[in-house]
Amino acid sequence: MKSTTAFKDKTLMITGGTGSFGNTVLKHFMDTDLAEIRIFSRDEKKQDDMRHRLQEKSPELASKVRFFIGDVRNAQSVRDAMHGVDYIFHAAALKQVPSCEFFPMEAVRTNVIGTDNVLHAAIDEGVDRVVCLSTDKAA
Repeated sequence: MKSTTAFKDKTLMITGGTGSFGNTVLKHFMDTDLAEIRIFSRDEKKQDDMRHRLQEKSPELASKVRFFIGDVRNAQSVRDAMHGVDYIFHAAALKQVPSCEFFPMEAVRTNVIGTDNVLHAAIDEGVDRVVCLSTDKAA
């Protein structure tokens, strides 16, 4: 039997949820008393793969995970997915230094404007806690 925690009946949203960090967070929180975990990303294929893995490995827990296709660069798509969220791990970002160097405006749109969109939506929606990840890369 699970003990009651601060997460009981709460909703967690993970932006960039199909990435390596998102997968790790999901594994750590799947067997908690969270009511719902939202995976927010723009990669439909990775979402579908994740959904199938969950249904195969943890069918009893898979129903607590909901998938939202969206892009942090689009403020409305972030707001639409965030209604009713209590906690957020914001991991959506361009992380590969060469990509950011070759496409600097894409990095700004995702890493800067996207983070701004997530934070403003979180404030507007009354989200309790937001954890924003930074990169481990330096250029």
